[in-house]
Amino acid sequence: MANGRSVFREYFEAFLIAYIFLRFANTFVVQTFYIPSGSMENTLLVGDHLFVNRFIYGPAATALERKLLPLRPARRGDIVVFRSPENPTIDVVKRCIGRTGDKIEVVDKRLYINGKAVDDASYALHKDPRMLPDLPFEDTRDNFGPFLVPEASYFCMGDNRDNSYDSRFWGPLPAHLLKGRPLFIYWSYGGDAPVDEWEGAGEKARQVGRTAAGFLSKTRWGRTFRLIR
Repeated sequence: MANGRSVFREYFEAFLIAYIFLRFANTFVVQTFYIPSGSMENTLLVGDHLFVNRFIYGPAATALERKLLPLRPARRGDIVVFRSPENPTIDVVKRCIGRTGDKIEVVDKRLYINGKAVDDASYALHKDPRMLPDLPFEDTRDNFGPFLVPEASYFCMGDNRDNSYDSRFWGPLPAHLLKGRPLFIYWSYGGDAPVDEWEGAGEKARQVGRTAAGFLSKTRWGRTFRLIR
């Protein structure tokens, strides 16, 4: 009987250690993330599932740590995951456009940083041919700024410029809200996207069933393990 308890205790301790390790890794090292909207098209699509490096933007306490560990602030062009400034319980993914001290301006959909036009044709997408007006308290989508990014902050925009709720609307991103940088897509599913609201256990079970049934036919196999840039 004692031997049985010993085996049970060994399994329990092994599972406990594995659980703690996975929780630690998910909190501080790597995290999975799901793309729920089209604001980053065509770089990231609805249904893309990502691995996110949570370590890269972590704080370094000493000069030695900053030198030895692969830590750095976000750079212009980085795709970043962060907590929403408006609702910190929600994670958001956008592209870092500007850093502290940068002057950001959008003129007729064209992005300028510190007075120079940005060559963003390789990732920026404009689907709406309309040019929306730049009027007080109205849309700032196509004409914005000039805006100076404040201290310890970033300016972020979605690649799908005509369909992205980003720093043009809610302002700069405080640096402490950064969570990480996506590494690669580990799975891309082109089926029905899950809704944010809880619709009950029955609907959740049906959704899981639909996903399982469409796994082979609706998985975008060509996007699997694609690096994110």
